[in-house]
Amino acid sequence: MKITNVDNLLKENFGFEGFREGQKPVIETLLSGQSSLAIFPTGSGKSLCYQLTAIQLPHLTLVVSPLLALMKDQLTFLHQHGIAASSLDSSLNDEEYNCVVKDIRSNKLKILMVSVERFKNERFRLLMEKTPISLLVVDEAHCISEWGHNFRPDYLKLPKYQKDLNIPQVLLLTATATRQVKQDMTEKFSIAKDAVVQTGFYRNNLHLHVLPVIENDKPQYLAKLIKGQGAISGIVYVTLQHTAERIAAYLKSAGLNAKAYHAGMNNDLRKQVQDEFMCGDTLVVVATIAFGMGVDKSDIRFVIHYDLPKSIENYSQEIGRAGRDGKLSNCYVLGNLTTLNTLENFVYGDTPERWAIKTVIDTIKARTKDHWETQLYTLSNQSNIRQLTLKTLLVKLEMADVIAPKYSYSAEYNIKLLVDQKTIIDYFDGERKAFVSALLDTTVFKKVWGTVDVDRLFNVYGGERKRAITALEYMQDKQWLELKPSGNIDVFSVNDTLLNQPNLVDNLYQQFKQHEESEIHRIAQLLQFLQSNHCLSCGLATYFDDLNAPERCGYCTVCQGNPAVLSGESNNDFIQPEQLHMIVTELKNHLLTFNITHCSNDVMARYLVGINMPIFTATKAKKSVAGFSVAKTMRYKHLMGLLDNAS
Repeated sequence: MKITNVDNLLKENFGFEGFREGQKPVIETLLSGQSSLAIFPTGSGKSLCYQLTAIQLPHLTLVVSPLLALMKDQLTFLHQHGIAASSLDSSLNDEEYNCVVKDIRSNKLKILMVSVERFKNERFRLLMEKTPISLLVVDEAHCISEWGHNFRPDYLKLPKYQKDLNIPQVLLLTATATRQVKQDMTEKFSIAKDAVVQTGFYRNNLHLHVLPVIENDKPQYLAKLIKGQGAISGIVYVTLQHTAERIAAYLKSAGLNAKAYHAGMNNDLRKQVQDEFMCGDTLVVVATIAFGMGVDKSDIRFVIHYDLPKSIENYSQEIGRAGRDGKLSNCYVLGNLTTLNTLENFVYGDTPERWAIKTVIDTIKARTKDHWETQLYTLSNQSNIRQLTLKTLLVKLEMADVIAPKYSYSAEYNIKLLVDQKTIIDYFDGERKAFVSALLDTTVFKKVWGTVDVDRLFNVYGGERKRAITALEYMQDKQWLELKPSGNIDVFSVNDTLLNQPNLVDNLYQQFKQHEESEIHRIAQLLQFLQSNHCLSCGLATYFDDLNAPERCGYCTVCQGNPAVLSGESNNDFIQPEQLHMIVTELKNHLLTFNITHCSNDVMARYLVGINMPIFTATKAKKSVAGFSVAKTMRYKHLMGLLDNAS
C-alpha cells in the first residue's frame, strides 16, 4: 500500500502542521511495505512513526515496549486522538484484561502494547496466533544486540516471534546505536540498508560540562551548582539507591526542592514523586537510572551526573531527557575516579561462576523427560545466578542449539465458578459436553477456587492441554468462571549430543568472561570520552556514527578551554585482615545452616562489595551477617587477591 500524501494524514489525525526530521521517510517506507530502522535522538518523536502508520494498516500493530510508564504515556496520547489502543500488562485486573482480549478478537484495536516477556505467556501466544498482525514495532531496539549497552536476552527471540506469527513488517526504534549495533539490528530483522533512517545525533541546545570534583566536596558543590541554575527543573543521577536518599536529603536541608527516586521505593511513592516532578511541584529529582525512560517532560533544564554514568550510551540517553523543547539546557558530570570501582564491581558480579554454569547444565542432564522444564526463579536459586544473567545463559544455550524453546505455560490455572457446574456442562452437546465435564470434574476445588489438573484430565479423558486452555478461555468469555494463571514454566527441547560436549561449560564461561572484558572496556571508553581534549558534543555524535556534527560546538568544557582531568584513589586497604576473616567465617557458617556448601571467594567478594545474589536473598544473609557492602570502595580484583591469600 502506497500513501502519497502522509502530510494530510498527519494533519487530519494528529493536528500537527509538519513532520519532525526523519519521521516522514520512515512512515513512507513502512506504508510502501518495507521494514525500517529509525534512529532518532531521545525526544525526537520516534513513536509517531508507528502511530500514524498503524492507522493505515489493515490489521493490528503490535508494539514491544520495555517500560510500563512508556506504554501508559503513549496510550494516553493515542486515546486523546481517538485511536483504539490498549496494553496487556501486569497492572490490569481480570475485567480489564478480558476487555482488551475481546477487543483484540473483534479486531477493534489498531495498536496493542506489550512487554517482551509477554511473548512467553501461553495464553498470549495462543491469542496472537489467531490474530492478524500487520506490523511489529520494537521500541528501545538496541536491547536486541549483545553489543548494545542494555542487552536484554528476551529481545533476541523477537525475530523468531515475528516469523512464528507471520508478521510481514517490522519497525525498530532506538536513540542510541553505534555502527556495530546498527548492523546487528538490521541483520537480525533483514532490514535493507536504504530502509534505515538516522537523523543527526548532535543537539546544539545541550551544553556538555565535565567538572572534576573531589568526592567529599560533591554534596556542597552539587547544591551550589543547582542553586546557580535558578528555580528550574532538573535530574541528578546517582548509581546507588542509598546515595539517592542521602543526596536528596542533603539538598532538601540546603533549602532546595528535591526528592529521591529509585527502584527500592514502593510503586505509589515512585509514582507520586514522578507526578510531582512532571507538574513542577518537585523541581529536582535525585534518581538512579530507574527514573527517566517514562519521563516525557519538555522543560528539563539540567541533568547532573553526581556519579559517573555506566557507559557512553547511558550518558547519552540520560542527558537526552534535557531540553526537549529545544531551549538551552546544561548537562554536567561531577567527575572523579573514587567511585569508579562501583561500576567495575557490578560488571564482575554479573559474570556467573564456572560452578554455577555447570549446575545449570547438570540440571538439564538430570531431567526425567525427553524435554526440559524449568522455572527461572527456582533455577536462579539453585545455580546462584541472577535472573537477568541466567536468561542470557539460556539464550546462549539456544544459540548453540543445545536447547530450543518449545513453549511456556503457567504452572497452574485456577478457576472460580460464577455459575453452577451443571449449567456450564449442559450448554454443550456430544463430545464437547463430555470434554468440558471431564475438565471440570478433574479440577480440584478448595472452597471457592479450584486448580485445573491437566495431567489428570489427560489420563481420564485424553484431552490435550491446549484444548483445555482454549475451553477455559471460552468459558471465561461467557462469564461462567474467573481464570487465574500463575507460575511461568519454560519448556525446551534438548540436543543431548551437544549438551554432552566436554568443553560446553568452559566455552560458556569464556563467553561471559569476554563479555566482562567488553563491559570493562566500555567503562574505559567512557573515561576517555570524559577526559577528551576534543569537543565533547562532536565526540559523542561521532561515537554514534553521526559524522555530520560540527567539529566544535563552542560551549562544552573542552571548547571553553577546560578539558577535564579526573583524579581519585580507590581505597584498597579499607578492610582489615581480621575483619575480612570474621565476615567470611560468619557468612560461610550462615550459608552452611541452609546446606549451601559452595562458598567460593567469588561469593564472598560479591557479598563484601555489595552485590546481591540469589543465595543472599534466599537465606536472608544481609539481615543475619554484618558486612554486606563493607568493601564497596575496593576493586573487585584486589579484594579477590586478599581472599585468595587468606584461604
